[in-house]
Amino acid sequence: MSDDRNFIRLTYLIEAAGDPEKLAKKIASDQSTGTFVPVPGETDELKNRVAARLTAIRPLPPAAKSSFPSGESGPFKRIEADIAFPFDAIGTDLAALMTIAIGGVYSIEGFTGIRIVDMKLPAEFGKAWPGPQFGVSGSRKLTGVEGRPIIGTIVKPALGLRPHETAALVKDVIDAGADFVKDDEKLMSPSYSPLEERVKAIMPLILDREQKTGKKAMYAWGISATDPDGMIRNHDIVLKHGGNCAVININSIGMGAMAFLRKRSGLVLHAHRNGWDILTRHPGLGMDFKVWQQFWRLLGVDQFQINGIRVKYWEPDESFVASFKAIATPLFSKDDCLLPVVGSGQWGGQAPDTYDRTGRTVDLMYLCGGGIVSHPGGAGAGVRAVRQAWEAAVQGIALQDYAKSHPELAQSIATFAGGKGA
Repeated sequence: MSDDRNFIRLTYLIEAAGDPEKLAKKIASDQSTGTFVPVPGETDELKNRVAARLTAIRPLPPAAKSSFPSGESGPFKRIEADIAFPFDAIGTDLAALMTIAIGGVYSIEGFTGIRIVDMKLPAEFGKAWPGPQFGVSGSRKLTGVEGRPIIGTIVKPALGLRPHETAALVKDVIDAGADFVKDDEKLMSPSYSPLEERVKAIMPLILDREQKTGKKAMYAWGISATDPDGMIRNHDIVLKHGGNCAVININSIGMGAMAFLRKRSGLVLHAHRNGWDILTRHPGLGMDFKVWQQFWRLLGVDQFQINGIRVKYWEPDESFVASFKAIATPLFSKDDCLLPVVGSGQWGGQAPDTYDRTGRTVDLMYLCGGGIVSHPGGAGAGVRAVRQAWEAAVQGIALQDYAKSHPELAQSIATFAGGKGA
C-alpha cells in the first residue's frame, strides 16, 4: 500500500443507524471482489490482487435526523472512509472507474446517507486522457485578455430572438468590449433560431470587428446533440465560419460523446454542468463537485461554468468557492487547470467578494446575463460597468466610491444593488 501509483483512492461520507464502519467494509468488498460464493478457478492470490482496501476511518459528529427524505429521527452515526481500489482492477477507463468505485455504492443496503467526497487518481490517468486543449492560457490567448477577468454575457433563449435580432445584441456588446458571448445552455438549434443561421448572422460581425481592432470576441455556440455525429456536424459549422468556442451540456451528452468530440475538436470546449445538481443537491447523497469535475477535465473540457457569489439558485457561497478551487487546482500539472466560469445572477456587485474569496485571482471568466444586457444604459454600458467593478475590486476601492467617477457602474448599482442580475 506504500505505492500510490497502484491504487485509486476514494473518500466516502457514510451515515447509518447501525455500524457505518461495517458498511464501509461492505463497499470495499461488494465493489471489488463481491460477496458471492467461491467459483472454480478463484484463488486467494487473485482476490487479494483485485480487492479494495479500507485504509482509514474518521468519525464525524452524529446526525440527529436521517439524510434521506423520510427523515427518521436519530442519532445516526457518520464517518468518512478512505477506500483504495487496486489500479490493476480498474485501469484508466473512466466508465470502469465510475461503475466500480462510484455507481454501485448507492444500491448497498443499510445506509441512511452515502456521498463521495474526494478522489485521488494515479498519474496514469493524466497520460491516458487528453485533458484540456486550450484551458486558461489558450482562452486568454484567443480572447486577447491578460491581467483581468474575461468578461462575458449570455444570449437567453427566453428572449425568443431570431438570428438577426441576436446579431444586433451581440454587436452592441462586442462593440462595447465584451470579451466573450455565449449561447445559453438551452439555446441549441430551435426552429426560430437554427444554429447555422445564427452562426452566419453573427460570425461576420465578430470577424469584421477583429479586422478593425485586432481583437476577436469569443462566442460559444450551443452544439450539444445526442448523436455524436450530429454534434460534430454542428462543430464543423462553427469552425467553418471562423468560430472558436462551443457550449457543451456535458451531463446531457455523456462521457462517451465528450471523448468523441474532444478527439476531433478544434474549438474551445465550454462545459455547462446543468444536471449536476441532481448528483449533489441532497447533502446525504451523490458526490462533491471536486470528484465529479475530474472526469470532465480528463475528457478535455477547457472552461467550466460554475455558479458564483450570491447566486439566484440554491447553491451556497461556500460550495461555489469549493468548486472554483477544484477546477483551478492542478490534477497532474498546471496545464490541466480549467478556466473557472463564474455565473448565475452576477453583476458587478459580486466582483469584490469573488476576488477576495477565490484567492484574489483574476484567472476566471465573469459571466453576466441580465447584469449586462438589462443595464439601463444598454448592453454596452453593462459591459463597461462590470469591467469597472472589477477594476475597483482589484484596486481595493469600494464600489460606491469608484462609481462616483464611473457613471455606468453607478447606474448598475442603482439598478441591481437591491436584487440580482440574471
